[in-house]
Amino acid sequence: MGTTDKIVETAIEQSASRHDLWVNLITSLKCAALCEIGVWRGEFAETLLSRVDGIESYVLIDPWRNLPDWNKPANKSDIAFENIRKHALHRVEPFADKVVEMRGTTKEMCPMIADRSLDFAYLDGDHTLRGITIDLTMVLPKIREGGFIGGDDFTKTIWQHSDEFSPSEVFPYAIYFAEAHDLTIYTLPRNQFLIVNDNSGFRVCDFGGYAVLTPAEIYSKPPVEEPSF
Repeated sequence: MGTTDKIVETAIEQSASRHDLWVNLITSLKCAALCEIGVWRGEFAETLLSRVDGIESYVLIDPWRNLPDWNKPANKSDIAFENIRKHALHRVEPFADKVVEMRGTTKEMCPMIADRSLDFAYLDGDHTLRGITIDLTMVLPKIREGGFIGGDDFTKTIWQHSDEFSPSEVFPYAIYFAEAHDLTIYTLPRNQFLIVNDNSGFRVCDFGGYAVLTPAEIYSKPPVEEPSF
């Protein structure tokens, strides 16, 4: 078992929540230059900035505006998003010397970030197939060699929401992306993943129990419960 494998295993053992997991991972992996794509109300950013002393810079990427081509429950009105943004910026205000706000989509903002300048990026924005494809493709060149990409909503079924919304396809797409680029990917508890930007070749370290899933479990809609009278 390699060093990163041990770090991941230890972080899982010592973590009681999603936030604990990433605090432990980012601390142990010694990540200083961070970027979060999909900030929402800023709880995750506030947690990392307040609990990880080694963070030197933290880029917030979020359009905080209604996106007509994004069919997800979190797509609110522009007025609602303005309030959400204010809430997020208030949360990170104590760390203003480290925080850079980049208000826009991944495609709009990522070109402004220097290649190989980030130690870690966390993806928690558009979980549709289109969204995770754009996010992973655009953020990978921004990660230094040996750096990391993490993400949320790595759900074991694509039917995270009701039928009126687009499926969530972070899983399994992130694994296919890692394979295409010959990268190591860790599946983690609490619907999380971690990709290492190294040249060691494609490898899946399945700490989250994804290997046992069948295509039917991943792609099939859950049965509709009949009403009881």
